[in-house]
Amino acid sequence: MTLAEAAAPACTICRCGLYADELGAYACRPCTERIDGHLRALAGPNGLYAQLGGRLAPGSGGGGPAVSGSRTAPLPVRLEPLSLMAKGGVVTILQTWIVDWYDLLGWGHPRWQGGLQGQLDQAVKALRVNLPWAAANHAAIDGFAREVGQLWRQCEAQVTGERKPRVIPVACPCGTTLRVTLDTAGVKCGGCGEQYGHSEVLQLPVVEQRIAA
Repeated sequence: MTLAEAAAPACTICRCGLYADELGAYACRPCTERIDGHLRALAGPNGLYAQLGGRLAPGSGGGGPAVSGSRTAPLPVRLEPLSLMAKGGVVTILQTWIVDWYDLLGWGHPRWQGGLQGQLDQAVKALRVNLPWAAANHAAIDGFAREVGQLWRQCEAQVTGERKPRVIPVACPCGTTLRVTLDTAGVKCGGCGEQYGHSEVLQLPVVEQRIAA
């Protein structure tokens, strides 16, 4: 990265340069649209959050057959989708971000109504309405993008049965090993502090994994 590139205004999420009409914002238009898409996918009666309820029974992950053979009784529900659905999961994380945004805006905290599905839909609506403001004004929009993206991937994995993305170790020129996936938006090296965007980090050399004898 050249000094000119480092000084140029860039999206805090993907590290790509900002267009003229985006200058001063913290997130570029494509990244903002990606966040909005993740939020939309979570909400509604047919959204990923609602579909988690159909993945609670043992053996229901991804539609595969139940596997038996253990001498101990299986758990009555699968813990992964349950933890995402329960308090402290998806709904609570999104509500925490709304409180954070409303505090910055000087607004009173919202009152949540109904069950968790209703609260999830309320939270998504409030976040999507205020997303343009956050992209332009909130310095922590990159953290919000990471958390929403993570929630989306976790819910989708439970609903579709897909495995977690493969973690790839890559080497920063300073010698630090960074662990990324193919959908990593960006990463900051803990050794030298260099910030890499999506395309930049995937261009780093892969660290060879040696198998112990």
